[in-house]
Amino acid sequence: MIEHHPGDDLLLSYSAGALGEGWSLAVATHLALCPVCRAAVAAAEELGGVLLDDAEPEAISEGALNRLMARLDEQVSSAPAAPAHAHAVLPQPLRDYLGGDVGSIPWKSIGGAVYQHLIPTNDSSQARMLLVPRGRPVSEHGHRGRELTLVLTGSFNDHTGRFSRGDVEDVDEEIVHQPLAGKGDDCVCLVITDAPLKFNGLLPRLFQSFIRI
Repeated sequence: MIEHHPGDDLLLSYSAGALGEGWSLAVATHLALCPVCRAAVAAAEELGGVLLDDAEPEAISEGALNRLMARLDEQVSSAPAAPAHAHAVLPQPLRDYLGGDVGSIPWKSIGGAVYQHLIPTNDSSQARMLLVPRGRPVSEHGHRGRELTLVLTGSFNDHTGRFSRGDVEDVDEEIVHQPLAGKGDDCVCLVITDAPLKFNGLLPRLFQSFIRI
């Protein structure tokens, strides 16, 4: 059962289409796993539709609708068909970005038996897949901004609680922690940050620019 969800600000921004790409990827992936947040976003979208219906209409340029429909047709025709994954580990939004399931991720070591895979986005966020072997910690760190961590396999815990599949940990500059992967499956997470982390250890600080974390 999912116990930790994205903040209301993220869900509302997502429903309004105002969320950056990296954050949107995390929210969309969480929504694929969480019926509670799907219902919340649906309610927000419905409310937004009502407000839009009540808004005063504004004139648009001639041919604007035709141009919009043509762009939508181009996007639909160029989108590859999603492959069938009856037993997929990763939800569809994330598989679309990665081009496959968790077994196809080209992991790169970042030390301490931890691996990552960077996901390019078109906003200022940094999206990454993170793999932490069961029972292993990540380096203790603080934050210069916001960090969103969505668990996809396994679990981890820190002083704020325990997080398992579908759970989201949302932290900021006030939190210093050292997440520890649970003893079950390896912990695979989607992590979104908007600023570099603040590592307490010397070695992580020395290699931080190379591993882009």
